[in-house]
Amino acid sequence: MKSAKSANQVPPKKGTKSTFGKIVAWIHLWPSLISAIILIVVCLTGTIVVYCDEIIDAANKDALYVPEVKKERLPMTEILARFKEAYPKRRNPGYMIVYKDPARSLKFNSFDKEKGLRFVYMDPYTGKILKDDGTIYFFYITAHIHASLLWHGTGEWIIDIASVIFLIELITGLILWWPAKWTKTTREQSFKIKWNARFKRLNYDLHNVLGFYALSICLVLTVTGLIIAFKPLAKLTVGTFGGATSHAWEKELPAFKGDKQPAELNDIIQAYFKKLPWAEAAQVATFKMDSSGYYSMAFAKRVGLKSRDGNYPAFFDKYTGNEINLPHKAVLHENIENTYWALHMGTWMGWLGKLVTFTGGLIATSLPITGFCIWWGRRKKKKKPAVHKQARQLVGKMT
Repeated sequence: MKSAKSANQVPPKKGTKSTFGKIVAWIHLWPSLISAIILIVVCLTGTIVVYCDEIIDAANKDALYVPEVKKERLPMTEILARFKEAYPKRRNPGYMIVYKDPARSLKFNSFDKEKGLRFVYMDPYTGKILKDDGTIYFFYITAHIHASLLWHGTGEWIIDIASVIFLIELITGLILWWPAKWTKTTREQSFKIKWNARFKRLNYDLHNVLGFYALSICLVLTVTGLIIAFKPLAKLTVGTFGGATSHAWEKELPAFKGDKQPAELNDIIQAYFKKLPWAEAAQVATFKMDSSGYYSMAFAKRVGLKSRDGNYPAFFDKYTGNEINLPHKAVLHENIENTYWALHMGTWMGWLGKLVTFTGGLIATSLPITGFCIWWGRRKKKKKPAVHKQARQLVGKMT
């Protein structure tokens, strides 16, 4: 027979955490609670921006194509002159996008001091402005909330610290998710959501299971975000993969010559479209068009707001039209930079990449919310008055 003492002993709690487990749980909980609101803002705004290109195109579907395709396009110098004539108070557009499809209009990235960032659509055959649209400005503001809370300097550091915390939460979350033993029960709990369960269990599954499924994309988004945010880290990344870590090579590019007639840009672009049959668009830098002796552009399948699907950087002598042979490291720099931007923006695999990124962003947004609900539920449970327990024990003895 068991002694009275051994019979009254309370068995050790199932799944009692080790010291390491407790430390990991503490690291996973408290920093995330402190940064929860910031993380929700960062993840939500980032998710909204994923489909910015599609939304901008939908808002401007009436200006994406020209009314009539003609034999000849206007010289690009005349197009730019008409742009300046229409918007004398604006600086040179940052860039323009020229499409292989002859029916597509030109698209200029432009900034207005009063209206903010705009996309201006022009007919390349007539020089007529088809539309001056501000849909992009909404995403410009959203992206700046995402990067700095619209608070230059301090806001950027707040976002960066919250992002580092989120990276730590993802790693500690994986450690906590990992079952001590792989059994049929633990597999079901780790990989399946019990949709018909009560709120507490459902909320736990949404945090635990969805967090695991979205882990890889969340890691990619967080790491690329940190690379973009920290210039030394971006420089290290580019250098690690063999790219040039400075722009010193640009000093060797042709100088501006105001007395010389520039080569026609349309001819250069159309010739290169023939050379690159896969390319559908060319993004041409126009901000310093009046003061540089070269044309800087990138050919791509699709040009997004901050990255390009497929990327072929190319420089041309402005006066001869000849392509400039870029140093291999400079080309690598452009491609590496575009790669981490594409991974961050979701443009890395067409519609599939965007869908995965958008879904991962939604789950990332939900994690601080479901995590808070788990903590709040446990907190309420711990706060139950001890007197209730004592009363129950007393009633049990009396009966």
